[in-house]
Amino acid sequence: MNDDLPEPSNLRFLRRLVTVLTATMLVGVVVVVGLLVTRLSGSGPQLPDVITLPDGTEATAFTQGDDWYAIVTDARQILIYNRTDGQLRQTIDITTP
Repeated sequence: MNDDLPEPSNLRFLRRLVTVLTATMLVGVVVVVGLLVTRLSGSGPQLPDVITLPDGTEATAFTQGDDWYAIVTDARQILIYNRTDGQLRQTIDITTP
């Protein structure tokens, strides 16, 4: 076979197009992974430093809003605290039917 044949122009264009698209895809994957790492690394909830629960109770769940946070205890109560000063706002007893 003769290896000195010129490459057809459409084949040369196709090879360059595949190379450019591969490079673009690699850059896109790196950007997406970088954004995921930076966005998810420090986005955890801001928990209060100290939570004082009534004696003999343990926390089983935690949730929060804009200016409050709530603790579900093993004594079947929901304790809602003020976020700014940590004072107990409300106690809700959980009843089952």
